[in-house]
Amino acid sequence: MISVILKKVLIIEDEEKLRSLIARIIGLEGFEVHQTSDCEAAMKSIEHYEFDVILCDVKLPDGNGVELCKKIKDKYPISEIILLTAYGNIQDGVQAIKNGAFDYITKGDDNNKIIPLIYKAIEKVELSKRVFHLEKQLANKHSFEKIIGKSPAILNAIGLAQKVAVTDTTVLLTGETGTGKEVFAQAIHQASPRSKQNFVAINCSAFSKDLLESEMFGHVSGAFTGANKDQKGLFEEANNGTLFLDEIGEMAADLQAKLLRVLETNEFIRIGTTKPTKVNVRIIAATHRNLLKEIENGHFREDLYYRISVFQIHLPALREREVDIESLTNHFIHLSAFKTNKKIESVNHDYYQLLKQHSWNGNIRELKNVVERSVILCENQLTVNHLPLELTKPIGQNSNGQSLSAFELTSVEKLHIQKVLNYTNGNKTKTAELLGIALTTLYRKLAEYNLG
Repeated sequence: MISVILKKVLIIEDEEKLRSLIARIIGLEGFEVHQTSDCEAAMKSIEHYEFDVILCDVKLPDGNGVELCKKIKDKYPISEIILLTAYGNIQDGVQAIKNGAFDYITKGDDNNKIIPLIYKAIEKVELSKRVFHLEKQLANKHSFEKIIGKSPAILNAIGLAQKVAVTDTTVLLTGETGTGKEVFAQAIHQASPRSKQNFVAINCSAFSKDLLESEMFGHVSGAFTGANKDQKGLFEEANNGTLFLDEIGEMAADLQAKLLRVLETNEFIRIGTTKPTKVNVRIIAATHRNLLKEIENGHFREDLYYRISVFQIHLPALREREVDIESLTNHFIHLSAFKTNKKIESVNHDYYQLLKQHSWNGNIRELKNVVERSVILCENQLTVNHLPLELTKPIGQNSNGQSLSAFELTSVEKLHIQKVLNYTNGNKTKTAELLGIALTTLYRKLAEYNLG
């Protein structure tokens, strides 16, 4: 049997006959109607029920409906309130809307508007509820609770991140590529007072110097060829929120100087203008490089380093947290099975063991890709046969498990082709390009070595 959840409407009106009449009209539309006659009784009722729409008289025995509207909206912002008055005036109407009322109508004259208004208010309530649930899902998705792992190294990193999250301090995340730096940055933002504002991320290694400057600070029309209109930069987009600068170690030296100025003055200048723009942005930076060595080599500014590294958190490599590999694997199996619409019934013990023995130079990102490939190849049980060749056979062994001679070029070639093929996820055109051979040559070698 399907249960239908009725929309709840509360009527706050001290005139009993009018209240009963309105309740009957609304009830005939299929709404669940509750009635109260004053502010005190209304607040008690609202505390016990989640009302979608509230119809409230302006003049009540123990208060004013316009003031009650603000009190209700402060505590229950999703509920919509329609104020009813016997004698409408502009001042009350304006204040009612300021206090969050959905509408303000006159009793008697506007009775025919009540039902259509309730339906419009319900539409807004439904939209607000969807937005609320989406925001809640987003918050849960990026919370610290969603970071998988129980190893001391990852728990230490999480503990540090949780402590700094509630502050406005600049954070530097260090660690190898693929260790989850953006995941940590998002979790820090979500746990901060800025969580309701924008989280904006940019990979500094993905842009040329000039394009990165335009992306960060924006430009005005005519600033350079192709700048046909004004464009906001990411600092403006992240105003009052968080800006995540991934791979900051790749940033050009003169752009580092401009970033330093923003951090020192909270101002930046769009390309093509001289007028500074004020911003309030929290910076979280990340790098896989050793910035102290980059400073020694003259590639990174020392003053900028000390600005961004007020609070440093090092994220451990996956090989340093072997105890977490099984739980991470299970998480990626679930995601990949859902993505590929497959049902994985079991995972062979040896599958986990081989994953734990691998060096994981690509860290969590590499593990995710390996698991997704396995799920694609699998029917219902994951076994070692679904793993790439480099995970199932130690480097330097042939297909019989025997040690390879340095002169066994065919065996080495076979292993190398398989490794590149795995890297490209089976893309033969890309594999041939990376190997520097013709596609026809690759197909011949695949057939020769019996590779897929």
